[in-house]
Amino acid sequence: MLTTITTVPIRTPQRVAEISWFSDLCGGDTEYLGVLDNARRANFAHSGDIVLNAERLGFSKVLLPSAYTVGQDVLGFAAGIAPQTSTINLLTAIRTGEMHPPMLARAIATLDHILKGRLTINIINSDLPGLREDPGLRYRRCAETIEILRQAWSGDRIRFKGEVYNIDLPADPARPYQQNGGPLLYFGGTSEGAREVCAQYCDTFLMWPETEESMYETMQDMSSRAARYGRKLDFGLRIHVIPRDTEAQAKAYVRKLMSKFDEKRGLEIRSRSEDSRSLGVVRQDKLREDLADEEGYIEPLLWTGIGKVFSGCGGALVGDADQILGKLNRYMDMGFRAFIFSGFPLIEEADEFARLLLHRLPNASLSVLQGRTPASEPVTPLTTAPLR
Repeated sequence: MLTTITTVPIRTPQRVAEISWFSDLCGGDTEYLGVLDNARRANFAHSGDIVLNAERLGFSKVLLPSAYTVGQDVLGFAAGIAPQTSTINLLTAIRTGEMHPPMLARAIATLDHILKGRLTINIINSDLPGLREDPGLRYRRCAETIEILRQAWSGDRIRFKGEVYNIDLPADPARPYQQNGGPLLYFGGTSEGAREVCAQYCDTFLMWPETEESMYETMQDMSSRAARYGRKLDFGLRIHVIPRDTEAQAKAYVRKLMSKFDEKRGLEIRSRSEDSRSLGVVRQDKLREDLADEEGYIEPLLWTGIGKVFSGCGGALVGDADQILGKLNRYMDMGFRAFIFSGFPLIEEADEFARLLLHRLPNASLSVLQGRTPASEPVTPLTTAPLR
């Protein structure tokens, strides 16, 4: 672990921790890793129960993921659950390229008004389902989409001519509820192209769990890249968590999670995701293969067995509440300001996290702190602005 920690340059200097949970829109909620759980299907009712439980417990946001698997379309689900919520912010994953950018801007603006500004966007830049795309094309398309969203949410007109899109349209149909630039954009990616897109355009760089040294190096690199564009980023960590009253109980729960694991079946489940071949997933695999001890830990408390079943976030913090709180404080010292947690099963583990840790963390919303979510109804074409 790092011996000396200095906070990297970040957008949010306050020592806060935006605490988010995760809803199962893509078919991964289960009691045993590697076992598809018939009682916890990714239907609207179960996915909605996860969101409403997270809101009841006091989580700031909830991540709604996107993948071409049996489950919920993210925008359709978000629009359906939004009127049932009153405080939680929906961190909604959007895959650029799936929708014409002006219509995407309009759809997000509609959802933003339904939620009255409780919306954050997680930009996804993987291959579109069924395609193997040139990475350069994906990065250009992603950057151009974000620029069009920014113009739609901030100006009177969208005027953009790029390699992928050529658009000249009024911005009124896409005016969001949120102010000062519209919904915050979260983005994750390890490759050179992904890092540049985030450094230039996005607000929070999301990372998957690695060793402290490795994550700190990435944070320093991303801060330097953003500075070249005259910008600062915040940093977020997407990670699983298994807190218990004692470390022995937490490790016993890990053994229970893996008690029905089958290597072949785990690989089949893992391969369903579009990002299963991404550089970030390869990096997670390499850490597990090169550094993990016989129980799967690459650092004290950081267990990597989840990566055997799910691509993407493959690690979990495992320990008693004080141990995990100490680790989260170290992460905040490094510069992390947003955390997206999950556990198996999702509802039961949200309850456990809230019981042991949520009330001990400086939970805040970056959307509110950065002036995006207004305190009162703004003047927009969908509220009180004169129609033209």
